Parts: sequence; structure tokens; C-alpha cells
Amino acid sequence: MGIEEILKEAIEKEASDIFFIAGLPVTFKCKGIQERKGEEKLLPEDIRKLVEEIYQISKRDETNYSKGIDDDFSFSLSGLGRFRVNIFRQRGSLAAVLRVIRFGLPDPVQLGIPENVLSLADNKKGLVLVTGSAGSGKSTTLACMIDRINHMRQCHIITMEDPIEYIHRHDQAIVTQREIYIDTPGYLESLRSALRESPDVILLGEMRDFETISAAITAAETGVLLFSTLHTSSAANTINRIIDVFPASQQQQVKIQLAQILKGIVCQQLVPGSDGTQVAAFEVLKTTPAVQNMIREGKLHQLEATMQQSAADGMFTMDMDLLKLYKEGRISKDTALISCNNYETMSKRLG
Repeated sequence: MGIEEILKEAIEKEASDIFFIAGLPVTFKCKGIQERKGEEKLLPEDIRKLVEEIYQISKRDETNYSKGIDDDFSFSLSGLGRFRVNIFRQRGSLAAVLRVIRFGLPDPVQLGIPENVLSLADNKKGLVLVTGSAGSGKSTTLACMIDRINHMRQCHIITMEDPIEYIHRHDQAIVTQREIYIDTPGYLESLRSALRESPDVILLGEMRDFETISAAITAAETGVLLFSTLHTSSAANTINRIIDVFPASQQQQVKIQLAQILKGIVCQQLVPGSDGTQVAAFEVLKTTPAVQNMIREGKLHQLEATMQQSAADGMFTMDMDLLKLYKEGRISKDTALISCNNYETMSKRLG
């Protein structure tokens, strides 16, 4: 079976990922469950042919592949969808994992993304962070926020992504999308260049290191609205992570800067739903004067209590959202306990 037939089947099955691993049949991930395609196991030669087909249909430069370097890119097939590809080697043979991205933008209502999250896109300047583990839906949430701005504001949106997952068409806004390593050498270079391109909104795919984090804070201080991501699990952890990458002599200054520019943090995870689907759970911090004081004074241990008491400001903790999902019957008691941040407190609340 050729690569296009496999991709078509993945779309029909509503798969999120496709795995080409030697010793296994072609494997689709559907609603979090692995589904093997038949019994025929892939041989290294089969995977090599499939990978070469991917390069042909995507018209991707094969330099990394020919040098034996892991390759990460995306491509579109008319009438099918968009696919994010990672090609790597394991046990001496080729392997590939493809993420399936359907044409069109995600529907936040269908995905259960609350208005408290989406409304962070209504800020005109500052820093908004969406955090969580890999595969937790950060890119999808950000795509919904960018789409909201695109339909509501006349502005220039610049995105820097590795790779581009969702395609945004120009609406009220001009949307410029740059793919790292194809349109620009890296995040840092792209961010520095963006500040000379009359931006109003910047999406920085990931704040990976000290230089990028420092440049992102500087960019947010110029008066743009900057979105980015981190692999952190709570609002307090996110702020600590940013502060900790700076030398001790600069950390107080960074706290002051963050208190001024930070508009909100969204932490998210995907958990198994009672109906077999995946359900998104969120934590939302919005920067009120009280939160600003806590950041400036380094009293981040107080943030969770503040979020618990600030529903009127649109805030809630991850455990509050998991409890709500359990009470609605959307997740099980075990899922709530496994996914929560404070096991003892959650156990008491669940009885």
C-alpha cells in the first residue's frame, strides 16, 4: 500500500497519528487507542520506501535524510489534510511518526476550550503563555486564539512555528506564518526580525532557552501581544521556570518585568473521557494586581489559593477543572485522581 492510501485511511479513521516502526504493522492512533493495520509487519525496507514517498509528495529537501539526521517538517495534500512528519532512526532502521492535521481550523466549542481561555486573546499587548506536556493540545488552543484575533482585529499577526500546523487565511488581520528552518534559521532570529516587521501580535512556537525567553520578554515590552509555550504543568511552575533560566543577579528584575507584561497563563492536559474520547482540562491564571504583587515579591506559593478564590476574574486551578469534569460525568474518579496536582485534596473532594 502506498503512502497516499495510508494517509487517506488515517483521515477516514479520524486518526491523530500514524506510526511506521519496523516489526509492527502500520499503526494508527485513534482517540488515544492504537489500531494496527492488518497483521503484516513492516520491514526496514518497507519503511525506507514509505519515507522516500513522503519526501517525493512533500517536495521536501532530502539533505537531513541523506545525512542520517532526524528530520521534522510538515506538508499538505489537496483534499486530504496537513501532516506533521518526524523521521528518525531506532534500532538501526528508519522510523517515522506522522501527526494528522485536518484542513480548516479547530472549533473551540467542540473541543471544550472555555471562554476564560479564549478571552486572553482580547488583550492588546503583553505576554500570554500556554503550557503543558507534548501532545496536550497547546498548538490547537493557540490556533483558536489566533483565529479569534484574525476575525476581530485589523492587525499584523506573525507566527513562528516548528513546523506550521494550522494555516490561517487573512481575514480582518494580515497573518504571516514562518516555518522554522525553512523560512528562518531559528526562533531567536525570527523573533528579532519580527520586531522590524510592524507586528501587533506574535506567536512564538516555543520558548526553548535563555536567549529566546529573554528576547520574548523584551518583545512583549515593546507593546505587542506575544503568545508562546512552555512544557510546564502549572502557573507557578511556569513563572518559576522563566525566572530560573536567568542568573541570580537578574532574577528580581525579571520578576518586575513579568509582573508588568504577563497577562495570563493557560496550563492544559488531555485526559481519557468516560466516552472513550480525550477531554481537555485547563488551569487559568489571569494577572490581577494581587497576582502582580505575588510575582514581584516571589510569593508564587500563594498563586494556587488566589486562583481558587478568583472565579469572578476567570481563574481556576487544574484540580478545580478536573473536579468539575468528574461531576459532569465526563471523566472517571480514577482519571481525576491520576491527573490532579494535589492527590490528597482531590481524594477528599471526591469522597
